[in-house]
Amino acid sequence: MKRMILLGLTIVMICCAGFAMAGAAKVAEKGTGITVIPATEWENQFPDVYASYMANSENEAVIEYTEEYPIIQTIYEGYGFAKYYGSARGHYYCVSDLMATGRPHALANCFTCKTAEFTVMTLNDGDSAYSLPFESVDSAGLEDVGCFTCHANEPGGQITITHTYLADAVGEDIASIPQADLSCGQCHVEYYFAPEGKNTAMPGTRLAELNPDAMYDFYEKMGFSDYTNPRTGVNMLKTQHPEFETVLGKGSVHGGTFTCADCHMAKETNDKGETYRSHNLVSPLASETIQANCAACHSDLAGFVHGIQEKMVGRTVAIGENLKTLTDRLAEAVASGKYTDEQLADCRALNRKGQWYWDFVFVENSNGAHNSRLDNRCLDMAEAFINAAMLQLDKLEKSDI
Repeated sequence: MKRMILLGLTIVMICCAGFAMAGAAKVAEKGTGITVIPATEWENQFPDVYASYMANSENEAVIEYTEEYPIIQTIYEGYGFAKYYGSARGHYYCVSDLMATGRPHALANCFTCKTAEFTVMTLNDGDSAYSLPFESVDSAGLEDVGCFTCHANEPGGQITITHTYLADAVGEDIASIPQADLSCGQCHVEYYFAPEGKNTAMPGTRLAELNPDAMYDFYEKMGFSDYTNPRTGVNMLKTQHPEFETVLGKGSVHGGTFTCADCHMAKETNDKGETYRSHNLVSPLASETIQANCAACHSDLAGFVHGIQEKMVGRTVAIGENLKTLTDRLAEAVASGKYTDEQLADCRALNRKGQWYWDFVFVENSNGAHNSRLDNRCLDMAEAFINAAMLQLDKLEKSDI
C-alpha cells in the first residue's frame, strides 16, 4: 500500500509527457539501427525542461515494504518480492536501484523500463534482447529513463511509444488514448514475461481487455503463473503496477478528462514569461501550480486525497491480513498430508484469485486516488474469494472429525 498517505503522494505516478498533445502518438519503428541521444544533449535547447528533469534526483527516500508491511513476506513467499521490495524513487534512480535490489535478475528483460539503451536493443535486435543474460547488459554509464523513452530522439514533438508491447496491448485503440497516458503507460502497467522468449508483454490486445477481470482470464487461458508458493502449492500471479489500467478503467472520474501530465507534470512559467511542461514528476499535492488548477473542484485537495487513501489503506491492509491467514492455513493443510491435491484444488484456485485482486490494489501507486471505485470493487472480489477459501478449509477440517 506504499506509505503514500504519509508521503502525500510524492511517488504517486512517475510519468513523462511531451509538449504537443494533439493527435495520436507515434510508435517507434523496429530495425532502424536507432541510437539514443542522451538527455544531456538537449539541455541547451530545453534548459527549463532539463533542469526540472534533473530535479527528480531530489527524491532519495526508499521505503522497504517488506518491513513496512510484513504480511507480504508470507503473501509473496516463493518470489523475490517477499525478501526485498523497495519503493521507487523516480526515473533518476532507475538503473542504480535495479542494480542494488536484493531480488535476483536472471535475464536482461529486467532492464525493460529502466533505461533507453535497453529499449533500443529491443527495437534494433527484436525480442531476442529480452532473453539475454542480465550480466550481458553493461550497466555502467547507462542513462536512466529520459527523453528517448517518450520522445525517441524528437523532444518537443509528439509522443513516440518506444515500448512497442504497449502498442500491441491497446491495438487500434491507440489513436483514442491521450499521448500523455500512453507515455506513462509504457511502464506503469501490468505486464508479464512471455514463457517462450521471455519478452515483456501485456495481457491484452485492446484497451477494453486491460481490466483486472479480463487480464485474469487471459492468464488462466495461458495457464500462466509468475511463481509457485512453496508451502501452499498455489501457482500465483504477481501483479505489477497497473496505474494505466486503473486511471483509464471503469469507474475512473478523471480518466479520459485529465491526463497523467495534467496531474503530475505542471505547466510552469520561467523568468522570461515562457511556459514549459515541468519534468519534475511529482504528486499533485507537491505542486502549487497543479493544486491551483484543481481548486475549482477541490478546495482542499490534500484533505480530499488523504481521506480516500486512509480508507483504502485501512481496508487493503485488513484484507491483506486475512490473505496472510489464508496462506498460513492452507500451508498447514498441505503440510498435514491429510488431503489430496484434488481436495485442495478449489481452495488453491480461490487463493490465486483472491491474491490477484488484492494485489491489483496493493501495488497500484495511488492508494485509491486514481480510481477508488475500481479499487474497492477489486477488494470486494478479493475479500469474497478469500472468505470462500476459508470456508473450504473449514469443511476439510470438519471432515476430519
